[in-house]
Amino acid sequence: METTLISTIYSLEPVMACITHFTPKKLILLREEDSPEKKLEAERMLKETVGRVMAVEAQITSIYDVVQIAQDTAEAIEKEAAQGRKIIINISGGRKPQALGALFGCYSRHEEVEKIVYVTEEDREIIDLPILSFGISPTKRLILEELGKNESSVKNLAIKVGISRGMTYNHIRELRDMGFIHRSRLEITSAGELAII
Repeated sequence: METTLISTIYSLEPVMACITHFTPKKLILLREEDSPEKKLEAERMLKETVGRVMAVEAQITSIYDVVQIAQDTAEAIEKEAAQGRKIIINISGGRKPQALGALFGCYSRHEEVEKIVYVTEEDREIIDLPILSFGISPTKRLILEELGKNESSVKNLAIKVGISRGMTYNHIRELRDMGFIHRSRLEITSAGELAII
Protein backbone atom coordinates (compact mmCIF):
# COMPACT_ATOMS: atom_id res chain seq x y z
CA MET A 1 0.00 0.00 0.00
CA GLU A 2 1.34 3.40 -0.97
CA THR A 3 1.77 6.13 1.62
CA THR A 4 0.88 9.81 1.47
CA LEU A 5 2.65 12.23 3.80
CA ILE A 6 0.60 15.32 4.65
CA SER A 7 2.82 17.91 6.30
CA THR A 8 2.87 21.41 7.63
CA ILE A 9 5.99 23.17 6.40
CA TYR A 10 8.39 25.90 7.34
CA SER A 11 11.80 24.41 6.69
CA LEU A 12 13.04 21.35 4.84
CA GLU A 13 14.51 19.32 7.70
CA PRO A 14 11.39 17.91 9.40
CA VAL A 15 9.75 17.10 6.08
CA MET A 16 12.90 15.40 4.78
CA ALA A 17 13.20 13.38 8.00
CA CYS A 18 9.67 12.06 7.42
CA ILE A 19 10.29 11.38 3.74
CA THR A 20 13.43 9.42 4.58
CA HIS A 21 11.73 7.47 7.36
CA PHE A 22 8.35 6.73 5.74
CA THR A 23 9.21 6.76 1.97
CA PRO A 24 5.86 8.14 0.81
CA LYS A 25 4.76 8.13 -2.82
CA LYS A 26 3.02 11.47 -2.41
CA LEU A 27 3.70 14.60 -0.35
CA ILE A 28 1.02 17.20 0.40
CA LEU A 29 2.29 20.42 1.97
CA LEU A 30 -0.18 22.45 4.03
CA ARG A 31 0.55 26.15 3.61
CA GLU A 32 -1.17 29.52 3.35
CA GLU A 33 -1.68 31.45 0.12
CA ASP A 34 0.86 34.20 0.81
CA SER A 35 3.54 32.04 2.41
CA PRO A 36 6.81 33.58 3.59
CA GLU A 37 9.76 33.23 1.24
CA LYS A 38 11.46 30.61 3.43
CA LYS A 39 8.41 28.35 3.19
CA LEU A 40 8.12 28.80 -0.58
CA GLU A 41 11.83 28.11 -0.99
CA ALA A 42 11.51 24.87 1.03
CA GLU A 43 8.56 23.81 -1.15
CA ARG A 44 10.50 24.65 -4.34
CA MET A 45 13.50 22.60 -3.17
CA LEU A 46 11.29 19.64 -2.31
CA LYS A 47 9.67 19.75 -5.75
CA GLU A 48 13.08 19.93 -7.45
CA THR A 49 14.60 17.06 -5.46
CA VAL A 50 12.07 14.51 -4.19
CA GLY A 51 9.55 15.66 -6.78
CA ARG A 52 11.41 13.45 -9.22
CA VAL A 53 10.35 10.31 -7.36
CA MET A 54 7.05 11.30 -5.78
CA ALA A 55 4.17 13.66 -6.37
CA VAL A 56 4.54 16.91 -4.41
CA GLU A 57 1.63 19.32 -4.13
CA ALA A 58 0.56 22.22 -1.96
CA GLN A 59 -2.77 22.29 -0.11
CA ILE A 60 -3.63 25.95 0.39
CA THR A 61 -5.21 26.62 3.76
CA SER A 62 -5.49 29.33 6.37
CA ILE A 63 -2.64 30.47 8.57
CA TYR A 64 -4.68 31.12 11.74
CA ASP A 65 -8.23 29.74 11.28
CA VAL A 66 -7.88 26.41 13.07
CA VAL A 67 -11.31 25.15 11.96
CA GLN A 68 -10.56 25.91 8.29
CA ILE A 69 -7.15 24.23 8.54
CA ALA A 70 -8.79 21.17 10.14
CA GLN A 71 -11.38 21.05 7.34
CA ASP A 72 -8.69 21.31 4.64
CA THR A 73 -6.63 18.60 6.34
CA ALA A 74 -9.68 16.33 6.69
CA GLU A 75 -10.47 16.80 2.98
CA ALA A 76 -6.89 15.90 2.02
CA ILE A 77 -7.05 12.82 4.25
CA GLU A 78 -10.36 11.72 2.70
CA LYS A 79 -9.08 12.23 -0.83
CA GLU A 80 -5.93 10.19 -0.22
CA ALA A 81 -7.73 7.47 1.76
CA ALA A 82 -10.20 7.11 -1.13
CA GLN A 83 -7.17 6.25 -3.29
CA GLY A 84 -6.34 3.42 -0.88
CA ARG A 85 -3.25 5.12 0.55
CA LYS A 86 -1.89 5.03 4.10
CA ILE A 87 -1.92 8.51 5.59
CA ILE A 88 0.87 9.91 7.76
CA ILE A 89 0.63 13.45 9.11
CA ASN A 90 3.65 15.54 10.13
CA ILE A 91 2.81 18.59 12.26
CA SER A 92 6.38 19.79 12.87
CA GLY A 93 6.59 22.89 10.70
CA GLY A 94 4.70 26.11 10.16
CA ARG A 95 2.71 28.25 12.55
CA LYS A 96 1.24 26.66 15.65
CA PRO A 97 -2.38 27.23 14.51
CA GLN A 98 -1.58 25.31 11.31
CA ALA A 99 -0.07 22.42 13.27
CA LEU A 100 -3.03 22.37 15.65
CA GLY A 101 -5.53 22.60 12.80
CA ALA A 102 -3.83 19.68 11.04
CA LEU A 103 -3.92 17.72 14.29
CA PHE A 104 -7.64 18.40 14.77
CA GLY A 105 -8.26 17.41 11.15
CA CYS A 106 -6.58 14.10 11.94
CA TYR A 107 -8.82 13.63 14.96
CA SER A 108 -11.90 14.18 12.80
CA ARG A 109 -10.69 11.42 10.41
CA HIS A 110 -8.89 9.29 12.99
CA GLU A 111 -9.95 6.01 11.39
CA GLU A 112 -8.17 6.94 8.13
CA VAL A 113 -4.86 8.11 9.67
CA GLU A 114 -1.98 5.67 10.15
CA LYS A 115 0.33 7.98 12.15
CA ILE A 116 0.65 11.53 13.42
CA VAL A 117 4.25 12.58 14.00
CA TYR A 118 6.34 15.46 15.26
CA VAL A 119 10.04 15.82 14.39
CA THR A 120 12.22 17.34 17.11
CA GLU A 121 14.42 20.30 16.18
CA GLU A 122 17.42 19.17 18.19
CA ASP A 123 18.09 15.69 16.81
CA ARG A 124 15.39 15.10 14.17
CA GLU A 125 13.83 12.34 16.26
CA ILE A 126 10.38 11.32 15.02
CA ILE A 127 7.87 11.22 17.86
CA ASP A 128 4.57 9.38 17.38
CA LEU A 129 1.60 11.37 18.69
CA PRO A 130 -1.64 9.73 19.82
CA ILE A 131 -4.48 9.48 17.34
CA LEU A 132 -7.54 10.63 19.25
CA SER A 133 -11.16 11.27 18.30
CA PHE A 134 -13.74 13.77 19.48
CA GLY A 135 -15.80 10.94 21.02
CA ILE A 136 -19.32 12.10 20.26
CA SER A 137 -22.31 9.91 19.46
CA PRO A 138 -24.25 10.23 16.19
CA THR A 139 -27.09 11.95 18.11
CA LYS A 140 -24.75 14.51 19.66
CA ARG A 141 -23.23 15.08 16.24
CA LEU A 142 -26.69 15.80 14.77
CA ILE A 143 -27.40 18.30 17.54
CA LEU A 144 -24.09 20.07 16.88
CA GLU A 145 -24.77 20.10 13.13
CA GLU A 146 -28.18 21.71 13.70
CA LEU A 147 -26.64 24.28 16.05
CA GLY A 148 -24.05 24.94 13.33
CA LYS A 149 -26.97 25.79 11.04
CA ASN A 150 -28.07 28.41 13.62
CA GLU A 151 -30.91 26.39 15.15
CA SER A 152 -31.50 27.81 18.61
CA SER A 153 -34.71 26.17 19.80
CA VAL A 154 -34.54 23.03 21.95
CA LYS A 155 -38.01 22.06 20.70
CA ASN A 156 -36.88 22.29 17.06
CA LEU A 157 -33.62 20.45 17.84
CA ALA A 158 -35.60 17.59 19.40
CA ILE A 159 -37.86 17.37 16.34
CA LYS A 160 -35.01 17.54 13.82
CA VAL A 161 -32.89 14.98 15.68
CA GLY A 162 -35.87 12.75 16.45
CA ILE A 163 -35.55 12.53 20.24
CA SER A 164 -37.52 13.84 23.21
CA ARG A 165 -36.93 17.31 24.60
CA GLY A 166 -35.68 15.75 27.83
CA MET A 167 -33.05 13.74 25.95
CA THR A 168 -32.16 16.84 23.95
CA TYR A 169 -31.54 18.76 27.19
CA ASN A 170 -29.36 15.88 28.45
CA HIS A 171 -27.29 15.89 25.27
CA ILE A 172 -26.95 19.69 25.39
CA ARG A 173 -25.73 19.50 29.00
CA GLU A 174 -23.17 16.83 28.10
CA LEU A 175 -22.03 18.77 25.02
CA ARG A 176 -21.60 21.88 27.18
CA ASP A 177 -19.53 19.85 29.65
CA MET A 178 -17.37 18.69 26.72
CA GLY A 179 -16.91 22.31 25.56
CA PHE A 180 -18.78 21.86 22.27
CA ILE A 181 -21.64 24.23 23.16
CA HIS A 182 -21.25 27.65 24.83
CA ARG A 183 -21.90 27.71 28.57
CA SER A 184 -24.34 30.64 28.54
CA ARG A 185 -26.10 30.36 25.17
CA LEU A 186 -27.28 27.64 22.81
CA GLU A 187 -24.52 28.06 20.22
CA ILE A 188 -21.82 25.77 18.92
CA THR A 189 -18.23 26.59 19.92
CA SER A 190 -15.17 26.30 17.68
CA ALA A 191 -14.47 22.97 19.44
CA GLY A 192 -17.95 21.87 18.40
CA GLU A 193 -17.23 22.97 14.83
CA LEU A 194 -14.08 20.86 14.89
CA ALA A 195 -15.98 17.85 16.22
CA ILE A 196 -18.38 17.79 13.25
CA ILE A 197 -15.91 18.28 10.42
